[in-house]
Amino acid sequence: MKRVDDFRLKFGRKELVPIMIGGMGVDISTAELALEAARLGGVGHISDAMVQDVSDRRFDTEFVKEKTKFYKHNIDNSDKSLVQFDMGRLAEATKLHVGKTMEAKRGEGMIFVNCMEKLTMNSPRDTLQVRLNSALDAGIDGITLSAGLHLGSFGLMADHPRFRDAKLGIIVSSVRALQLFLRKTARLNRLPDFVIIEGPLAGGHLGFGMDWAQYDLATIVAEIAQFLKTEQLDIPLVAAGGIFTGTDATNFLENGAAAVQVATRFTVANECGLPDKVKQEYYKASEEDIVVNTLSPTGYPMRMLRNTPAIGSGIRPNCEAYGYILDGNGSCSYINAYNAQIVIHPDGKNISVPDKICMCTHMRNYNCWTCGSLTYRLKDTTRKLADGSYQTLSAEHIFKDYQFSVDQQILLP
Repeated sequence: MKRVDDFRLKFGRKELVPIMIGGMGVDISTAELALEAARLGGVGHISDAMVQDVSDRRFDTEFVKEKTKFYKHNIDNSDKSLVQFDMGRLAEATKLHVGKTMEAKRGEGMIFVNCMEKLTMNSPRDTLQVRLNSALDAGIDGITLSAGLHLGSFGLMADHPRFRDAKLGIIVSSVRALQLFLRKTARLNRLPDFVIIEGPLAGGHLGFGMDWAQYDLATIVAEIAQFLKTEQLDIPLVAAGGIFTGTDATNFLENGAAAVQVATRFTVANECGLPDKVKQEYYKASEEDIVVNTLSPTGYPMRMLRNTPAIGSGIRPNCEAYGYILDGNGSCSYINAYNAQIVIHPDGKNISVPDKICMCTHMRNYNCWTCGSLTYRLKDTTRKLADGSYQTLSAEHIFKDYQFSVDQQILLP
């Protein structure tokens, strides 16, 4: 009976344990979690979502404080178009987060940064270019392009000296999305080094509409594999979304995937950035507690726990401090929804915004409990303690359970 450890993810001469830990923001996939994956021979991700806030927490910088102070005069203004990021400070924060992580790396594995196109930051092209190139400057092993089609992202890095050296890949959820990406980047003569295929059972933002349940990861992987074979393209495919056991992973590896990307089980790892009280909420969740909604201002459906505190919250938009989801015109659908409530409640008290979430503030405060479809099974991976709480696990324990388990078994602590 085969197990994950019988396979290897190959990048040229480098061979890795075919396990990637997904890049969960904001600092849910911490540097510590990514470093453990690399030490164990796999691939770990950090995320550059809200990187200036992450830097402030990791290194006691004051990027958010400085930005808030600079735009303090605009806090009560519903027009956020003038709230811009200082590109030099954005680069500095990215280099700190990525660079310090890479300095601490040990082992034979790799560390990638997850970079979301939907973090438009009131200047989509310029801020994305700074984030991508600063990560390359800081020595990141690879970049995973996520939350968007990224049709121009390779072009934003094309002049960087590490453009053909670093491992660059993209997350897609359909053959069509990959075809569009390859067509738009063909002139650069630079194929992606890997393609992560994220199915409908993944956590957080989904690359599907609200008809997500009609799709199946194994089918999409097979369709993309056939497309690449027809085009005579040799690009490693990484299956992601709903892969809960080592046996689940092995099934994809036996059917042509080069690796798997997993995240849900690591949300409750000791090294994960979620506060302990939130990890316990994940453990306690039932299948009925997990919902897909349209509350994200990005426009993507999002999977989360039904009792997430962010739902219905009417907090004032904190764009002067954050503003990561402002589009190129300084707008965001949460701002519009909030302003509509202000018209109804001009005193600004007891406001509830039912149809959108202020993603920046709530993700920063760990009050947006995004999760995978199988989060309700986390309680079966550990032991319940005498006080009624569940024992959290080390990332090493979870990683090795994926790597060595067989027959749908899960190793308890």
